[in-house]
Amino acid sequence: MKILGISAFYHDSAACLIVDGKIVSAAQEERFTRKKHDQNFPINAIKFCLENSLLVVEDINFIVFYDKPFLKFERIFESYLAFAPRGFQSFLFSLPKWLKEKLFQKKILLNNLESNFGKAVNWKERLLFSEHHLSHAASAFFASPFEEAAVLTMDGVGEWVTTSLAIGNKNSLIIKKEISFPHSLGLLYSAFTYYLGFKVNSGEYKVMGLAPYGEPIYARIIEENLIFIKNDGSFRLDMSYFNYCTSLEMTSEKFHKLFGSMPRLPESALDQRHMDLAASIQQVLEKVILKIALSIRNTTGQKNLCLAGGVALNCVANGKLIQEKIFDNIWIQPAAGDAGGAIGAGLAAYHLMMGLPRTINVLDSMNGAFLGPSYKQSEVEDTLNKIGAKYEVCSTDDELLDRVVTALIEGKAVGWHQGRMEFGPRSLGSRSIIADPRSPTVQKKLNLKVKYRESFRPFAPSILEEEVSNWFELNQVSPYMLFVANVITGKRKKLLQGENDLFGLDKINVCRSEIPAVTHIDYSARVQTVSKHTNKKFYDLLSKFNDATGCPVLVNTSFNVRGEPIVCNPEDSYRCFMGSDIELLVIENCILEKELQNIIKRNTYFSTYALD
Repeated sequence: MKILGISAFYHDSAACLIVDGKIVSAAQEERFTRKKHDQNFPINAIKFCLENSLLVVEDINFIVFYDKPFLKFERIFESYLAFAPRGFQSFLFSLPKWLKEKLFQKKILLNNLESNFGKAVNWKERLLFSEHHLSHAASAFFASPFEEAAVLTMDGVGEWVTTSLAIGNKNSLIIKKEISFPHSLGLLYSAFTYYLGFKVNSGEYKVMGLAPYGEPIYARIIEENLIFIKNDGSFRLDMSYFNYCTSLEMTSEKFHKLFGSMPRLPESALDQRHMDLAASIQQVLEKVILKIALSIRNTTGQKNLCLAGGVALNCVANGKLIQEKIFDNIWIQPAAGDAGGAIGAGLAAYHLMMGLPRTINVLDSMNGAFLGPSYKQSEVEDTLNKIGAKYEVCSTDDELLDRVVTALIEGKAVGWHQGRMEFGPRSLGSRSIIADPRSPTVQKKLNLKVKYRESFRPFAPSILEEEVSNWFELNQVSPYMLFVANVITGKRKKLLQGENDLFGLDKINVCRSEIPAVTHIDYSARVQTVSKHTNKKFYDLLSKFNDATGCPVLVNTSFNVRGEPIVCNPEDSYRCFMGSDIELLVIENCILEKELQNIIKRNTYFSTYALD
């Protein structure tokens, strides 16, 4: 049985191929089109999934879309009616787009399939639809290592649902409870994302990263005015503070008056108040999630918890869940957002619609999230030759790894492109920029000269799986960089006189541990544990770095610059390398040094990124 799952038309379009219940391939459309959060029909991702398994589209038994457009339109239409006459102009503006494009998405999907793959197949018979939160839940439970688990999904909104609880058992998944629009944890957090001047649906992690610089002095105001939280974690929002039901603006004038100003202008200076607001909404989010989790454990008796939906990417809240030890085991879908809905749609069709049995992998069924394209050594060399790049080929992996370790110890930023591309928002050692975490200047260097992004943004540590408890307060694996944990006391450094009295962004340059480049100002880090079973080459690199330095940790950040998707193919990697201050590029067994490249070509690529 071959099933193709698809998510599209809102943000983060993706495709996933399921063969006999196994996740074989998955990729986001943005990686091919180079358009960040591309929402268009994922034709390139679909073609990759087919070609990677040597299939043609006629081999596919079913194509499953991740939500139900009619239900989504019903929610939007009823919301406008409920808030009328407020937002009437916005309704008139959006209605034609819905009538032309979104309401009739079944027809659009069929037209896309016909135009790209021909009419030989009766696509109407093969096209199925899941529901948004069911797709999220299926992506989490059926890919998890658990035979039985509670499944919590939290995001902005699907068709109607914003939060749901399901119980999974073997190949069944039953929704038990739901919270519906407009009451949404995801949209509450996005409202603060908007108010703090960041982009909704992509800037939420910036709020999370900004939070440790502030104090949660507004948390009580939020709880007394914006959200009413019950003991079981269920909640309701006071919608008079929000505009997202009827316009593109997230917050209302009442919200602005409550917090004393209009929303921050994007790219304008951040002050202590902004940091305090970030800290406050982060604390409220964590409080609600912990209450929900405790209620689930008490009412269901389940020992295992699966998470999906955009809110599940809040790794700080996930870290708090682990600390509280409410559940024995927690597993989070690494592509927890809408892209992962493609996986869930395919798995929901296989197990729920068709009732087919499930095979459980003791690790999980995501293959380390390495589900995207890979490129043979010959293909890499052909690409680099066509580009005119100057490179060397290492004859053995040992030679390659030794060269990279030497560069890292010298303080160089390294572009690391190996094997199959990751699926989801995190680079996990396949399309990564890596560096020496012991350097006190690496965070600033990578943010300002490589990533071209805000200076407060932290970097993640990748660590040998067996070493994690020797460096972090974490006693479990974290292969998908979805849990935050503190650096252990023994690896921290004593603050110098006056450093403890610093405020706001002045705290950035304080050296707090033996690995300052990945230690946030509250001693936390977003940890990725690396296993030789899922990413041997990256594991071997960490091992060699550990042998040379006594440190089993590397800085790992996504191989891209601000505004660009993570790189996919060798040409993407070369372009990013030439357009930034990355000093060494490694693609399979090819090594490229920046100073040996054509300076005219470098200036051309650099200008392109500067204009972005």
